[in-house]
Amino acid sequence: MVEQAPGDSRVRFMLCMEYLGLERWEDALAELDELVKRDPDYVTAYYQGGRANEQLGRDGDARGWYERGIETARRIGDAHALSELQAALEILG
Repeated sequence: MVEQAPGDSRVRFMLCMEYLGLERWEDALAELDELVKRDPDYVTAYYQGGRANEQLGRDGDARGWYERGIETARRIGDAHALSELQAALEILG
């Protein structure tokens, strides 16, 4: 599906979620990187990017994903995503 619609953020995010479910963290991160390059306002991607990095033990990278997500959530006015990203960042420490 991604090959047929590479610009469709929703399709790309669904692929990311499949990779996360299979614990294919690196594959998920590659798709998430591409997703936010194409659609930087897809705020949910930042939470999942942080989560994948945490699973890999990359707390610094996870922090970066959460912080970029927080900036994005503020800019687009998504209070729900903002609170989730802030909570994830606080838990990370």
